[in-house]
Amino acid sequence: MQSTTGNWRDGVAAAGKLTVHGLFRACVRRDPDAVALNTASARLTYRELDERVLRLASALAAMGVFRGERIALLSENRQEYAEIELAAACLGAIVACQNWRLAPAELQHCIDLVEPCLVIASERYAPTARGLDLRGRRLLVLEAEYERLLSDAEPLAELPDVDPEDGLVILYTSGTTGLPKGALISHRAEMARNMVLRIDMHARESDGFIAWAPMFHMGSTDQVLGTLMSGATVHIVDGFDAERIVDLMEGNDLGWMLLMPGSIEPVVELLQKTGRRPKSIRAVGAMADLVPHHLIAELSRLAGAPYLNSFGSTETGLPPASSCLLAPGVVPESLSKRKSAFCDLKLVDPDGNEVPDGEPGEAAVRGPTVFSGYWNAPETNARDFKGGWFRMGDLFRRNEDGSYDFVDRAKYMIKSGGENIYPAEIERVLLSDPRVSDAIVVSKKDDRWGEVPVAFISRTDDSLSAGDVEALCRQELAGYKRPKAVHFIRFEDFPRSTTGKILRHEMEDRLKS
Repeated sequence: MQSTTGNWRDGVAAAGKLTVHGLFRACVRRDPDAVALNTASARLTYRELDERVLRLASALAAMGVFRGERIALLSENRQEYAEIELAAACLGAIVACQNWRLAPAELQHCIDLVEPCLVIASERYAPTARGLDLRGRRLLVLEAEYERLLSDAEPLAELPDVDPEDGLVILYTSGTTGLPKGALISHRAEMARNMVLRIDMHARESDGFIAWAPMFHMGSTDQVLGTLMSGATVHIVDGFDAERIVDLMEGNDLGWMLLMPGSIEPVVELLQKTGRRPKSIRAVGAMADLVPHHLIAELSRLAGAPYLNSFGSTETGLPPASSCLLAPGVVPESLSKRKSAFCDLKLVDPDGNEVPDGEPGEAAVRGPTVFSGYWNAPETNARDFKGGWFRMGDLFRRNEDGSYDFVDRAKYMIKSGGENIYPAEIERVLLSDPRVSDAIVVSKKDDRWGEVPVAFISRTDDSLSAGDVEALCRQELAGYKRPKAVHFIRFEDFPRSTTGKILRHEMEDRLKS
């Protein structure tokens, strides 16, 4: 006799198929009048955003955007960026987030790589898009044309079937050593990244996020989507604006206040000068290994929040090391990190064998936050994924207490006279001096040693001399690790990426000229 319950196993399997759009709609049902997006010119509630997303999804479907198709998006930070990502999440489509700082040839490569069925550009970047070979693909321009599209469309009535393993966004690597690679991030990974953030930082559902970093970068994309899956407010800022950021810090409950090298000092100076203070922040900062220790202490003191001492990547999210918070107002003696509970981590040698405690090894990670591989790059994926582990290309040491110390990017290692030198180790020593506002150590070719380390330093105190730097390094570093030359440079003259990182290859090029 046939069971009256039908195929219950299918129902059980379907119960676990939660998606980014599904979590967003749960927030719509829970509190439709809560503010979802806040910009300089508009505030959208969850109800209003939901209607716009469903209209956009309907319009995109009518244009042939279906599950698995790619949309190339070239735009500054704005509300439509979030709308497009949510509409793609609804359809099972993938948004390839384009870096508007790239040269035309690099942008062409990034678009050709993903073969989008549609290109969307803001009015600001529409001329750039028109200057590319779009291969006959339609170009949709934000604002007037986009709004007409939404007004003419009816909200999508029947939501397509989307799997948690479906891709949602493609975020590109920095491309400092070649053409950018496209990292495919799934619904599963984005949901897991949100859970990690909120658990490791003890964030509440109501804690919002200030999206000032480019939304083509994981620092904004992950947190924007995570915030909209939690029911809080995303405050969208078009690029770094210290005044606007402090205004928002002062008036809103925030989870992670993302500030990176290059953006920390202006915010600290503004808080010091005005006496203004944030309302409520769960954690502040990023990239602790690249920030002077005294600046970590001062920012966290002024923010009234611990500094996030994490280490992650576009490919892994905040893990593998995201559960270490540095106490506010305290100059850290160590930047040792703690592994996230949401991943597994091991350190391996080039042959894949685990290294003993205290020895540098490449971080190999597995867990729900890990991306789904590089788009259309089978050889790279075969190299970087071994036995279910993603090899990050970052070197760490594991300490006896189970904590981890970042050593350096494997590709940045300097080989000098048979010795391995890790620039990050030297940079940490330099950044420990309060007279140093930023520093980077790069490789220079040398006839005798093959390569030698050279330091570029910006100063808060002009009395700091090369002799002082040499004395500092003599105390902390072996002779072969000490910079063979020191060049002083203005803080604002460091070339930086959109996330505040000093562009290493440009500094190395200066040594060649």
